[in-house]
Amino acid sequence: MYTKIPPLEKTYNKTILTIESCKTKEQLECASNMVKNFKTLYKKVGCPKVLLYSLDNAIQKQHTICQL
Repeated sequence: MYTKIPPLEKTYNKTILTIESCKTKEQLECASNMVKNFKTLYKKVGCPKVLLYSLDNAIQKQHTICQL
């Protein structure tokens, strides 16, 4: 079965917005799962590693904010 992969830039921007909107640890956990799914999908088709790195940094930054 053929699965259409959404455009990288659009998906990346939605993922970043989701991470930044997290206010609780539970929401951040869901965003972390979203990042894992993003990595799984786009590693198969090729994705710049800098995008994957920036998603991890966004998760860490938001985790610090949620701690406060």
